[in-house]
Amino acid sequence: MIRYIRRAAAFCLLLLVALLVNAARVQLFEADALDHNPANRRTTIERYDQPRGDIVVGDEPVTGSKDTGEQLAHERTYRHGPLYAPVTGYASQTYGTTLLENAEDDVLSGTASVLSPLPLWGDLTRGRQPGGDVVTTVDAAVQRAGYEGLAGRRGAVAALDPGTGAILALVSSPSYDPERLSGTGSSVTDAWAELNRSASRPMLNRAIRQTYPPGSAFKIVTAAAALDAGVVEDPDEETDTPSPYVLPGTTTTLPDEARGCENASLAEAIRVSCNTVMARLGVEVGLEDMLEAVGGFGFNDDDLRIPSRVARSNFDTDMSDDQLAQSAIGQFDTTATPLQMAMVAAAVANDGELRHPHLVDRVTDHDGRTVRREGSDTYRRATKRETARQLQRMMVDVVENGTGTNAAIDGVRVGGKTGTAQHGVDNTGTPYAWFISWARDPDSGRPAVAVAVVVEDASANRADVSGGGNAAPIARAVMEAALTRSR
Repeated sequence: MIRYIRRAAAFCLLLLVALLVNAARVQLFEADALDHNPANRRTTIERYDQPRGDIVVGDEPVTGSKDTGEQLAHERTYRHGPLYAPVTGYASQTYGTTLLENAEDDVLSGTASVLSPLPLWGDLTRGRQPGGDVVTTVDAAVQRAGYEGLAGRRGAVAALDPGTGAILALVSSPSYDPERLSGTGSSVTDAWAELNRSASRPMLNRAIRQTYPPGSAFKIVTAAAALDAGVVEDPDEETDTPSPYVLPGTTTTLPDEARGCENASLAEAIRVSCNTVMARLGVEVGLEDMLEAVGGFGFNDDDLRIPSRVARSNFDTDMSDDQLAQSAIGQFDTTATPLQMAMVAAAVANDGELRHPHLVDRVTDHDGRTVRREGSDTYRRATKRETARQLQRMMVDVVENGTGTNAAIDGVRVGGKTGTAQHGVDNTGTPYAWFISWARDPDSGRPAVAVAVVVEDASANRADVSGGGNAAPIARAVMEAALTRSR
């Protein structure tokens, strides 16, 4: 009898060991798969059972959370939603997260390890801390100046602090209210459908996710390449350039809209925006050196994060000379985000050193203690210091005596470059109006801001669209707001 009891006990012990092994297997090896199984509602319910941390601009949270009393309890709210949508993105119980809400989701939701009181605490307890806050580099006045300047027109504004890489403004227009997508139900799905159907594409972040032909604004990059490569030694010396210019290997002529471009110097070509001089210089520099130059400014980088992903700004790596000539004036397949063109202006203003653009200043826990701070790192050496100084002088001449006079600010040293980019089949589309610029704080002597503005302006008369006329006044307003901030 005792023998049978022993056998039964051994069998029960074996079953217990099997259960423990299986439980350990599930907890150690299958936990992540079960957590992310779409059928597991517990994870989703837990995600929304506490308020989400905030995204902060200056000292003001521009996000919040409200308790709905539903199973998915806490729903995201937004203050000044359309103004800051290109910064925050949305956090939707139906459609997920985008932009900062996505890139810093672990902080905002309370799962980031930096929020834990002890190392590996979250991994051991599989618990969450209260959501942390993400403090941005955005300046409220600079952001609003860009938003109000575009006034609902299609376009974008990007503004940087050249000395640190801090992003002061990211504006995309027209915009939308991300709070319309926060919850669940028919109102959210209807809003989603409406926003996605809209011809103006309000959910497209034109500042970092849309690329445009940069047109003549790109001539600053070509000028930097020509100076760094030694193709031009004296920016004020005449060049041997006909007007119009026959593209190499073709019978196609490239005209100038500006007058006085024949044999114009590099400085004069930048001031009045000569196509012929800059196209010819691009060919003389050659593809290899042009690629080195554009890479220094950040083109062709697939991995740029701010921390949200930034679309790749393109300069083709394999071209014939006629294509290179067109690319050197910001046409052909050359494309750039507004942020990229703000980086061009920032590098010039900062004596050729390009700082890594970043949107997050610091991360704090629920009690306001800083647990992570973003650095101000060098991203690239875009151009030589002496080259940058020469470009600064030429860009100041554009604003004081050339095509960018609408960006001038009394008592402030401002440099700029206009651009009018052709696009569409046979260039029949309404041109995009560009303006890139920087302003130097007269009190400190350091560059206060670098700005890029693009206006799509599909409703304008084609002949009336220009960077100096459409985009420069917006850039001036943004620079004025940034100068106020820096004092």
